[in-house]
Amino acid sequence: MATKVIKNVIAPIQMWLLGQGKCVGCGKDLSTMKKEKYKKGFEKVTCTCRRIYIYDTAKKSFRRALLEEV
Repeated sequence: MATKVIKNVIAPIQMWLLGQGKCVGCGKDLSTMKKEKYKKGFEKVTCTCRRIYIYDTAKKSFRRALLEEV
């Protein structure tokens, strides 16, 4: 029960950070991080805190990478 409450509090904050183009772990700007080609229209971005994100070039938005994408 307590974990659900924590997730309900943290999830909107993480979505806001990603909307701003910032890492959910350290808050650094993801546009300055190391990028590599992933799939057509997507780039894999690795933050200095080692969290991995997928950048959608068409939507110009970030999302956390899934386990199979790492």
